[in-house]
Amino acid sequence: MADVIRYEHKTVQAVRGTDGLVISKMQKDGWELVGQTQGMLRSTLDFRRPKKPVPRLLIGAAAGGFVVLAIIIGVAAALEDEDEKESSKPTTATASAEPSATPAPAGSATAEVITAGTDAEFAALLKTPDSCDSSISDFATKHMGKTIAFDGSIVHMAPHGDYNTRYDFLLGPDDQGPKTEGGPAFKYEDTNTLDLKLTGRSIPETVRAGDKFRFVAEVGEFNAKQCLFFLNPVSTEVR
Repeated sequence: MADVIRYEHKTVQAVRGTDGLVISKMQKDGWELVGQTQGMLRSTLDFRRPKKPVPRLLIGAAAGGFVVLAIIIGVAAALEDEDEKESSKPTTATASAEPSATPAPAGSATAEVITAGTDAEFAALLKTPDSCDSSISDFATKHMGKTIAFDGSIVHMAPHGDYNTRYDFLLGPDDQGPKTEGGPAFKYEDTNTLDLKLTGRSIPETVRAGDKFRFVAEVGEFNAKQCLFFLNPVSTEVR
């Protein structure tokens, strides 16, 4: 049984055109591609890699570590109870700090739109070569509900379900349209063209893949299995 190789498995979905980048990244981390299924918008990639055996000495050390950790947690809990008793006493500083808990009004500095020019994290995100990168999930979680703005284009659009006037839009952070490579795979789902709130000097009667816009949108969730970063449209400026 000691010679039996045990594997861990992982399935990743990548936007069409970025398969090679995702496979290369996974292989660098020791993963082996064992299956690939092509879809209309994205590909499903199946990987596996050998599980690392856990040495018996390490197991014993870990068990001992848990005992020590339990002792430390017990002491910390006791100290925390003492701190809570002290902090529960009313003080002038606590009373004076309460007004700061009032939410800032809309339009204040805290409601500022995030752009590549004002946020280095977002600027790096727009240039990431891997649409499945964990930094995208971290950004979505950190900035959920906030507003972002970026120049980009429509990579793909298709009717949502059986609707004729509602669509799913796949957006890219560059001007390459269907040839976009890299960056997050932004998605507007179940969206009418009126929901885009088109602005600009010359507003088109229809929109299509390849059209370039300045997208202003609210940050939604990141689906790690599909590698899709969901957004809600705020406004769309024709470029």
